[in-house]
Amino acid sequence: MNVSFNMRNVASFMSRMSRIKYSIALLCASFLAAPAGYAQYAVPPMVRPQPAAAAPAAPAQQASQARPQSNEPQFVDGILVVVNNEVITRRELFDRINLVEKRMTAQNVALPPRNQIQAQVLERMIVEHAETQQAKEDGIVVDDATLDKAIENIAAQNKLSMPQFRAQLEQQEGIAYPAFREQIRGEILMQRVREREVDTKVQISDSEIDNYLAAQAKNGPQTQEVDVAQIMIRVPDNATPAQLAERRKRAEDVYQQVHTGGDFGKLAASYSDASDALSGGDLGWRTPDHLPPLFADAVVNLTPGQLAPVIRSGAGFYILKLVDRRMTTSAPVVPAVQQTHARHILIKVTPTVTAADARRILTELKQRLDNHAATFEDLAKLYSNDASASKGGDLGWIYPGDTVPEFEKAMNALQVGQVSEPIESQFGFHLIQVLERKSDDMSADRQRAAAREAIRQRKIEEATDEWLRQLRDQAYVEYRTDN
Repeated sequence: MNVSFNMRNVASFMSRMSRIKYSIALLCASFLAAPAGYAQYAVPPMVRPQPAAAAPAAPAQQASQARPQSNEPQFVDGILVVVNNEVITRRELFDRINLVEKRMTAQNVALPPRNQIQAQVLERMIVEHAETQQAKEDGIVVDDATLDKAIENIAAQNKLSMPQFRAQLEQQEGIAYPAFREQIRGEILMQRVREREVDTKVQISDSEIDNYLAAQAKNGPQTQEVDVAQIMIRVPDNATPAQLAERRKRAEDVYQQVHTGGDFGKLAASYSDASDALSGGDLGWRTPDHLPPLFADAVVNLTPGQLAPVIRSGAGFYILKLVDRRMTTSAPVVPAVQQTHARHILIKVTPTVTAADARRILTELKQRLDNHAATFEDLAKLYSNDASASKGGDLGWIYPGDTVPEFEKAMNALQVGQVSEPIESQFGFHLIQVLERKSDDMSADRQRAAAREAIRQRKIEEATDEWLRQLRDQAYVEYRTDN
């Protein structure tokens, strides 16, 4: 996990990573970027988001609570929304709103009225609950060892020891460490379920790769990048003509507000149904081939600051603004890449071997290697659960992208001859040893693989948005009016 709390770097971080990859970074930034402490709020009027087609309708209403005579506002907790078989309470909602407002302020996004933030945040929480429920149905879990390692990595990236990290959370920021742990667990869980439900279903054709490589060769070393912001008005699956007309009118109304001088970021935070709404809708710097084709076509002839006409996709209606445009020097089409010759020992997690067992076994094997009591090759043959065991764990020459990110990151950090600590990936736990390294020009096959990955990342982002829309439409959502 590669995240940072430095708010000055959040914008550039967003531009490099897809939305499904930086949710943890945004969450962490919201914890530590803003001034310490929570503002205390009385229960304000509750403005509910318009339910999707599959959810029971519930009008916006004024939530009035009797309060004792006091100068201090009184908070009244209670169940606010039922999502399938789980609930969202008022306390959970208002705690999240406080964090979101801090993040928006730190990112210089103009705050819309608080009741509009409530509606946006509540909708995000509904989708999150639907995601975590899907993860449970898929049997996805995040064990304590994985969670501890992730939080240790976050602390280390911020040059803090774990005691210092906890002190900053609890004493300076007023965030209880157990609550922070569970938030991070939830974020990892949602990332994993998205990978399972979306990533494996994305298909890329040879013609798409051919077109991508041809465009790279045509552009040469100079590549155009665009910074685009969006406001999305979602259309539910199987929308009726009346629903479609209502969403179209809403999009046109918001377009007119922006067109007549309204603050785009504030309007995005108020009205957009996209996951980046509370960040002002900014997608960050991207090359056109890393935008959905519909977006790239809409902004191709715009000048910075201009709006595209409202566009329609299967997901809904979009208002796009070209924030800026620039030329950059891109990487060469045939770059020199580092190859690594490595071997590993894999212990898989099974019903009889827990994650803790796997980590313990590899820790013991690492101690034997450090004490020169055995060779890596012999231990791999005896213990590894991988097909490479018969070859002493030898994986041959590995190009960037050949292995899962956790494995590659740990491997790249090793010196030649060095053995890693136990590393977790989706396949289990690994000990990795680097045997040698070399640089080589990327072959034609590797060029196509790199192009495939670039196209895949763009498609994953689009497919994730569609999957979340379907998940939300299928969820049973009940807005409680008696709390």
